[in-house]
Amino acid sequence: MSGRVDVEIFGKVYTVRGDKDPEYVRRVAEFVDRKMREIAQVTETVSTSRIAILASLNIADELMTVLDESEELKTRMRKLTQRIEETLDQEAS
Repeated sequence: MSGRVDVEIFGKVYTVRGDKDPEYVRRVAEFVDRKMREIAQVTETVSTSRIAILASLNIADELMTVLDESEELKTRMRKLTQRIEETLDQEAS
């Protein structure tokens, strides 16, 4: 089922269509709006498209950092699980 949600980002209203929960879509839009406003405060540009691109780069950087940390945690968990299994195997012998 596809729904429509109106959201406001950086002073403009956009209609977003999709199957996500409307509250989730609003939260995502609020996050993007907040990032764009943060960028607008620290840069002299008035170009909305430039602000959007800088905000997108900022968001992508945050995402990549979280993905890298997630991979690192997965690797650590695999190693820890392997050590636990080895310890259990030794105790069972």
